[in-house]
Amino acid sequence: MSEQRTTAQGGMETSYGFRNVASGEKQGLVNEVFHSVAKRYDMMNDLMSAGMHRLWKDGMVAWLNPPRRPGWTLLDVAGGTGDIAFRVVDASRGNAHATVLDINGSMLEVGRDRAAKRGLADRTTFVEANAEELPFEDASFDAYTIAFGIRNVPRIDVALSEAFRVLKPGGRFLCLEFSEVDMPLLDRAYDAWSFNAIPQIGRMVTGDGESYRYLVESIRKFPRQSEFAAMIGRAGFERVTWRDYSGGIAALHSGWKL
Repeated sequence: MSEQRTTAQGGMETSYGFRNVASGEKQGLVNEVFHSVAKRYDMMNDLMSAGMHRLWKDGMVAWLNPPRRPGWTLLDVAGGTGDIAFRVVDASRGNAHATVLDINGSMLEVGRDRAAKRGLADRTTFVEANAEELPFEDASFDAYTIAFGIRNVPRIDVALSEAFRVLKPGGRFLCLEFSEVDMPLLDRAYDAWSFNAIPQIGRMVTGDGESYRYLVESIRKFPRQSEFAAMIGRAGFERVTWRDYSGGIAALHSGWKL
């Protein structure tokens, strides 16, 4: 699509998909999207990515490589259903403790239920709060992860600064997000699938096609890999790098608080 991506200089705070909205309006609109899709969110991720999101998330946890020692702590932001948190706790052999933060209570409700069913209620804590104003003290966590959530945060620069603040010295930041496809032909096929099939699948599975149209459009507005890396660096992180997955359909960014 020809819609222009936002840049490291900003623009996502007033971008609701391809619509421009007033400052302060986006968060409420995004909240309604996730209230609508919460109970079928993980199923839709499977359908939207043909199951690839599972491999990308596994790659994220492998790169994080959580230690198998007690006392190591993770903050997973915009991770309401617990998908990343559960993987990290499992990878640590049950030693890590994961705090799952999400602004959306419906997503957190799904996550709490899943944690109880998996026997992980004592290794996970669920907190309803805003990524732009984290309710934690400075230097509280060993790692901060966010998967497919940061493009829905209106003020991304503020969220990144908050991530830096709550990490301990030596802490790791990892962000998995849909990004810019850099392979000829794949980009056209991906656009056709995204804009034609995904909203229709969303309508059939969740009864809500418009929410998925927003999610598809928001991917195309999110800064490309190099621009997002620049934002992470401006927040104070060092050794910033990224890995592309599936030709750039998704990208995993990494930074360190050194």
